[in-house]
Amino acid sequence: MENIQAVKQRFGIIGNDPKLNRAVEKAIQVAPTDISVLVTGESGVGKESIPKIIHSLSHRKHGKYIAVNCGAIPEGTIDSELFGHEKGSFTGATATRSGYFEVADGGTIFLDEVGELPLPTQVRLLRVLENGEFLKVGSSKSQKTDVRIVAATNVNMNDAIDKGRFREDLYYRLSTVEINLPPLRKRSEDIHLLFRKFSADFAQKYKMPTIKLDDDAVSLLLQYRWGGNIRQLRNVAEQISVLEQNRNISHATLKHYLPDVGSNLPAVINAKKSQGDFSSEREILYKVLFDMQRDVNDLKKLTLELMKTGNTAKVKEEQSSLINKIYSEENDNQEEMLSEMEEAQDAQDVEVLGLSENNQEVKKGNYDFAEEIQEEENLSLQEKELELIKKSLEKYHGKRKDAADELGISERTLYRKIKQYNL
Repeated sequence: MENIQAVKQRFGIIGNDPKLNRAVEKAIQVAPTDISVLVTGESGVGKESIPKIIHSLSHRKHGKYIAVNCGAIPEGTIDSELFGHEKGSFTGATATRSGYFEVADGGTIFLDEVGELPLPTQVRLLRVLENGEFLKVGSSKSQKTDVRIVAATNVNMNDAIDKGRFREDLYYRLSTVEINLPPLRKRSEDIHLLFRKFSADFAQKYKMPTIKLDDDAVSLLLQYRWGGNIRQLRNVAEQISVLEQNRNISHATLKHYLPDVGSNLPAVINAKKSQGDFSSEREILYKVLFDMQRDVNDLKKLTLELMKTGNTAKVKEEQSSLINKIYSEENDNQEEMLSEMEEAQDAQDVEVLGLSENNQEVKKGNYDFAEEIQEEENLSLQEKELELIKKSLEKYHGKRKDAADELGISERTLYRKIKQYNL
């Protein structure tokens, strides 16, 4: 069995982190077997190196090695790509086609981003893992294949299983041995080493002097979070090698190439929301509209009570409570967005109730009980609101904050009402 350093040198793996060495060691150990392997780790950590090591050190090394990016193949064609299809099995199938599992018979297939596989394809893949059989699309004849499967994913498989996006039985068949590659931020001793290697490679490629980092730039390099891992580090090294004329790179220069350099602390996000939370702004808007409709219905009932009974004292008491509710601090953030909708609804309510603009006439055909209403009792809701605001302002000698607290509304809402009524 080859030693770890020789394998890393052979496949261009740079670094001496213990977790990285353990991952390479596990790949060397499982290579001679036909055990299915699942490689896990964040995007950009170099997961594609592990299946190459496994294939090259196995008895299948003279067979085909096929790497398939499952996330890049459309759902409608992935079954055909993996398992092949018969002529005429779907529109555009003008000839019989062999899939990757047929072509790679005796070799190794690397399924990258296996967590993105559609559920129907997962069922087909499970059958291959269990008994080495598969069906071409459009065929009823089972075929045999002898393929070693190595899969990789950056998806949290336990979460995917819990959400029904990945089959639990397939996960356990794929992960007979699981090899995890650590993110670059947890390999701090390897970061500068990798950067120097990339810088030397690009200097040779573009025929220019190698860039070098000063001490402060090295400190920044080690402190940065590297969300894109080795892939991001390589891109930064290439950008600086091409764009910077001064080959001695300072902290300030390096900072320009690192996005969000001031916010490298990981964000804590609560993925599970309570049942009372809304999942989208649309649902919030619906709730606001429903609350408005309920308030408008309450206003209608109050007006009809006034028209039926003439009991202004009772109506005034209920109306004051309703105004406080509608213009409370809780709803204050919604007022500006909905002001135009409120005015349109008010106009519609006047029309429905049959009141004229000066609130002195009633359409007799609509409400027989409202044929005669004394003028002093025929007060609109707007007039009552105006009266309440005037009294509060007089009581507190024009102090808007105190008057707003008295009315149970925000000072901003009171200011808008003062402008509306020219007080």
